[in-house]
Order: sequence, then C-alpha cells, then structure tokens
Amino acid sequence: MALTRTVIHPLRDDALANTSYLVEVDEGHAVTIDPPRDVDRHLELAAKLGVEVVATLDTHVHADYVSGATEMASLGADAIVPSGSSPRWRHRTIDADEPLAIGNMVLRAIPTPGHTPEHLAYALEVSGRTEAVFTGGSLILGGAARTDLLGAEHSEELARAQFKSLRRLAALPDETALHPTHGSGSFCLAAAVEVASPTIGSERATNPLLRIDDEDAFIAALIGGFGSFPTYYRHVQALNEAGPALLASLEDPPLLAPDEVVARVAAGAYLVDARPVHEWAIAHPLGATSIELRPAFASWLGWAVPFGAQVILVAVEERRRDAVRLARRVGYDNLAFLDGGMDAWRAAGLPTGTVDEVGPVEARERQRSGTVLVDVRQDAEVAGVRMPDALHIELGDVIAGARPAGADVITFCGHGERSATAASLLERRGVRVANLVGGTSAWIEAGLPVER
Repeated sequence: MALTRTVIHPLRDDALANTSYLVEVDEGHAVTIDPPRDVDRHLELAAKLGVEVVATLDTHVHADYVSGATEMASLGADAIVPSGSSPRWRHRTIDADEPLAIGNMVLRAIPTPGHTPEHLAYALEVSGRTEAVFTGGSLILGGAARTDLLGAEHSEELARAQFKSLRRLAALPDETALHPTHGSGSFCLAAAVEVASPTIGSERATNPLLRIDDEDAFIAALIGGFGSFPTYYRHVQALNEAGPALLASLEDPPLLAPDEVVARVAAGAYLVDARPVHEWAIAHPLGATSIELRPAFASWLGWAVPFGAQVILVAVEERRRDAVRLARRVGYDNLAFLDGGMDAWRAAGLPTGTVDEVGPVEARERQRSGTVLVDVRQDAEVAGVRMPDALHIELGDVIAGARPAGADVITFCGHGERSATAASLLERRGVRVANLVGGTSAWIEAGLPVER
C-alpha cells in the first residue's frame, strides 16, 4: 500500500527517559507507539493536528512504566500487542514478520527478542522500502536494552537473542530513521548516547555493540554494562498484562489530617516528603523518606516504596497533580496527601526531624576528622569520577537496608537529591547523618581532589 503522508512526532518522557510516538498515517488518522499511561499529551497533539488515534502498538510488555494501551483502547483505538504477550484486556496480537496496514501506512513487525522474549520492532515501509523503524527496547542509541528483567537466570539466553535481534535491525537500509523507546537515563539500558537524527547507518557506525561480531564477546559486553534497577520493575510487567485501572476510574487522593497519617503509617503506609530537599532538611515529619518531586521522582518512589503500599505525600498544593501523575505512571495508585503540610504537622505537636546540609569544603574537613563520606551514586557514575576515601553504597542498597559502619556520616550523590533520600533512610535507622549540598558537582567546582 502506498504511503501518501506520514509524520512521526516523538513525545519525550523526561521522568523515565523514554520516548513514545504519535504517527500521522494519513489526512485524518494516527497511531501511537509505546504510549505511557497518561496519554493526554498524545490526545492533545492529535486534536491539534486534527487526527484521530485509530490504533496503539506496544513493542513489548513494559517493566518501567504502565502502558497507555488500555487507556487508548478505552477511547476506541485498536490495541495491538506482540503475539508472545498475554494481556487479559481487549486487544489483538501481531505476529513476527506480519505486515499491518493502518490508513496509508504499513508497519511490519520485526522479531527482536532480547529485552523481553516477546519483543517486536515495527518497520515503517513505503512501497517496499523501509523508511523508519521503532525499536522499543532492542536497538538503543549507542547500546541495547538490558536482558535481565525476568531474572538473572534468563539473562544470558535473552542476551543471545539480543545479539541476533540487533544484527537483524542493523541489516535494514542505512537511511532508515531509528526511533527507540528507551533512551539515555533509563534504567532499562546497558548503555546509551544521544545522537541527533539517528539512522541505522549512524548506529552501525557508532554503536560499540554492533562492532562486536563474536556472540560470546557481545554477551560479556552487554551483561557487563548492567547496573541495578528499581524494584518496582518486577511488578509492572504483571500489571500491564493484567490491565491497569483506567485513570478516569481512580478517585483523587484524599487529604489526611496529621493524626490519620500517623495511624496509617503505623498500619504500613509510607510517608514520603516530596518537597525540595532543602525544605526537607530544615524540618520534616520524623521518619519520612525524602524523594524530591522532580523528573526522577517516579523511579525512586518505585525503588524506595514497596509496590502496592499506600503512599502519603508531603507536597505543596500546586505540585500535587504532578506527584500523582508521576506516581501513577509507574503503577502507584494508592495515594494520599498530608493535609496542611508541615504547618499542620507542627501544630499537631508531632515529632519532626532535621538534617544538616554541608558544603564541599566543610564535608572535606569533617572527612579528615573521621566522618564517613558515603557515595550513593550508581556504579557507572563512580567509575567515572570518585572522591578520595569515600565509601560507595548505591542508593538502591541503602533502600534495601545497607548502612555504613561509621557513627558520623555525610551522604552525597551527583547533586544532592538522591543523597537526601539516603540520608532520610539512615536517619530513620538512627545514624547521625548530614547531606552534601550540590554533591560531586559542588565538590569538583570547589577544586577538591577527585580520582578519575
């Protein structure tokens, strides 16, 4: 089928470092590829363009976010998923190598297992010529998606599948535009870089994994690049298959009085302070976990709070909508807010905590006096630059219960937000802790020594 007009609109999600797509297929229709749960941006763009979303396609069963496929299906779009998946909601499947004609566009499903067993890429073909390919979590700019999401015992088998999948994609014409879902900063990746207007040709020239011809060497390089990933990943795939609740069916999170917050925390809820870390440091409900509301909020919420637990948030009124959006994007629907914030907490006479904030020079002086500097960044970050004599404990490990042996601790990360999360957890465990404002960036700007 001839393609008369196709325009690809990327929609970047800075929270999870993903990109979904709205593709105009003709004068009145569009499809979405790998949309997130909150599809309003896609719908607003479609309305602006004067097109109707007639279909939505997922490249794989996502682990890092709740898919928007059910939302689109509820609005009348045809939801299409790889045949190897087994969603329990209204959909239809597409098989490997099956062509799919929608409007004036033809998509061909390319089998690309590796990141997940059922994974498909979608090649956009015009008169038999491939113009673009949507690679989801297979071929990524500068790398490839990880293969250990189903457990370490499946990682090598899926890595071998990934080896073949990447070469299958690399065999497409050089001029084929490359549109992955996962991007730089996603925990789904083994490696990534940013490239302007990437193509299969540019990727073949720059992606180090495509320059490895030996399968065993490829597997060693791929698996060797895996870092840790948020614990909520182990639950979202099942949620996507079961079918998440439609956002319209969810009630607004209630506002809870301080005494009700205390009662719910005692019953198992988690109190999360989403205010800027400086405000948290000055005063916070004793025992609250600091996770500043920023793009990375969703990932760290899904790491620090067990999936399915109620989350009670401390946030200013004008940021509550953002907090709800990000939490629900990763499947955290059981939400509430502390009514009245810290003013109400203090007025109720409830215990508060405070954490010292220190600059890099003071941190260095305290280190010389015996304070332990705890670096909570990811392994890959520490491999690039580290502070002399600092103790490295990833934030994920702090969340899991790890703690330094020292009695006096200063936590730090790249800029100070993740280390505030670590400090809040250590404070709850009785550790005397301070947070390094500005993290390694401030340390380097102060001219203090680093090891590279």
